[in-house]
Amino acid sequence: MSKQAAKLRSVLFDLDGTLLDTAPDLAAALNHVLVNNGRDSLSFETIRPWVSHGGLILIKNGFKIEQNDPQFEALRDQLLDYYRNNLSTHTKLFPGMDDLLAQLESRGIKWGVVTNKPGWLTEPLLEQLNLTQRSSCVISGDTLSERKPHPLPLQYACELMGCDVRESIYVGDAERDIEAGRNANMPTLIALFGYISNLDYPENWGADAMIDSPSGILNWVQHHFDIDEPNF
Repeated sequence: MSKQAAKLRSVLFDLDGTLLDTAPDLAAALNHVLVNNGRDSLSFETIRPWVSHGGLILIKNGFKIEQNDPQFEALRDQLLDYYRNNLSTHTKLFPGMDDLLAQLESRGIKWGVVTNKPGWLTEPLLEQLNLTQRSSCVISGDTLSERKPHPLPLQYACELMGCDVRESIYVGDAERDIEAGRNANMPTLIALFGYISNLDYPENWGADAMIDSPSGILNWVQHHFDIDEPNF
């Protein structure tokens, strides 16, 4: 991609596996449900790649059952109930992410969240981590009639922040994130530090770049956009 004529005005993040390392708390929730239902707990390494895909996949993979199983909804309710009460026990920003957010803020670049996680989990989680006031917008999976990979959540986020999609980028760790960005004609970055499994092939997702760390996001935009110097 050639350098953009417009300034970068906003950066949008997926939540689980991109902005926040939520895997420890979601893994704890799944293991709680497994043990309470007579199953063995699973290793964190096993559960981590499932986290970006939400509670449905956690139950499906953890219990090795399909969604039409008579027990599925009850197990998922148990998972979500436990998780709702333990949202931020171990969850935190990925290493280097707080510095990235501060760098964006110091340059007058807005940032926001676009996630498929439902609002009743997203909003209290961001509040507990003192991120609500810092973010310029939060679009959850149930905010609109469509969710990723549909482009509407990203387009609506840009509308709320008063910028064009060409003045923003989207960072995510799942194929649907990149698909959503491409559908919205927005530059996309893959967060390789997120929850990508060895069965994923992010090099085939069609993103503009793959980034190893939050600091790499700033490095990339400095080479592809016109951005202001920090004003600390």
